Amino acid sequence: RLKKPFEAPKRQKALCYTFFDCGCPPRHTLTTPPMQLTLVVPELLWPEPDDRESFDALRCDALNTLIARSQRTRRPPQSLEATLCDVFGLPGNAAGNAAYAAFRALGEVAGPAVASDCWLCADPVHLRLHQERLILADGSRLDINAAEATAIVDELNRQFPDLGTFHVGTPDRWYLQLAGNIELGRFDVLPLSAVAGRSVGRQLPENAELRWLRQLLNEVQMVLHQHPANTRREEAGQSTINSLWLWGAGVLPAGRAQDCTGVWSDHPLARGLGRAFGVPVQAVPDDAAALLAQTRPGSRPLLVLDSLQAPVQYEDGEAYRAQLLALEARWFAPLQRALALGRIRHLRLAATTAYAMLIWESSRSGQWRLWRRPQSLAATVQTLAKGHDQDEP
Repeated sequence: RLKKPFEAPKRQKALCYTFFDCGCPPRHTLTTPPMQLTLVVPELLWPEPDDRESFDALRCDALNTLIARSQRTRRPPQSLEATLCDVFGLPGNAAGNAAYAAFRALGEVAGPAVASDCWLCADPVHLRLHQERLILADGSRLDINAAEATAIVDELNRQFPDLGTFHVGTPDRWYLQLAGNIELGRFDVLPLSAVAGRSVGRQLPENAELRWLRQLLNEVQMVLHQHPANTRREEAGQSTINSLWLWGAGVLPAGRAQDCTGVWSDHPLARGLGRAFGVPVQAVPDDAAALLAQTRPGSRPLLVLDSLQAPVQYEDGEAYRAQLLALEARWFAPLQRALALGRIRHLRLAATTAYAMLIWESSRSGQWRLWRRPQSLAATVQTLAKGHDQDEP
């Protein structure tokens, strides 16, 4: 047989592989589940959608990314107080009589001992007439000192001994502990946070059962007008304490089991809700890194960041921008990063706004949906103001 001519071995083709980032989250081996965080931020969005000055200078890339890659739920507007009660499974609307006062008093650092009586918030306010409307300024704008608060509350207790007992929680947060035989019934007064800096139509419900309380409020205003502390304030050019905002009536309910494992807040209502239901309460840490270092894996903390509330209430655009940028750097950016990397399993951002009650929820995998492009905060607000929904993932 003839041998085949010698054949040189074929040269193998070089195989080249190019690796692309598929947008999938990095895999981690976790021995315990990451925490699930509920973040409540009242007045997150500036209420004037056409205010370019307030929006143009805002660079909130992490916040925009977080909400763009979250599932959004839109509900009718509600107060911060109602939102906090939602977290604890309590009725937070006006008809529910959520006992805001009793819970808030329980959350004071040096507040009164909360018993089983009916409590009201009796917060000092200043009402002024502006273009035929009554505008309310809450105690945080009045710079009330402790001596003034104590003197006025002592005088109210002398003048109205049969009503119950007035208490000072802080110079700008007061309470009325009603006498045990007084029944209020339905008491649908808006929380102070919903009327601060705004026009108010009425201070108390118009129903016949509360006619006595409306008359009492008139008498309280007369006492306040004549009090020496207000005389001195007027002479010094300060706004007087000329009325009380009575709201949040109710009796502290029995405790119940909670999913929340910790409350991180400086807001007295949030702290009081935690204490009422046996949930550990701590002050807000400096930033997200401190929170992550202090929380256990698998925990379900509630974090309340309320630094935007006052700037929005009193239409201070400069303060709003400064506070939002601080939140972006200290909280939104590191929390969004921790969620994407799996240190947080689930993040629920609840924001009370003038447009709606907004809830954004996201898991770790949701933050890797790179096709969901963030839009500017101004664009988000414009969409909300026009009533357009873009919630679907």
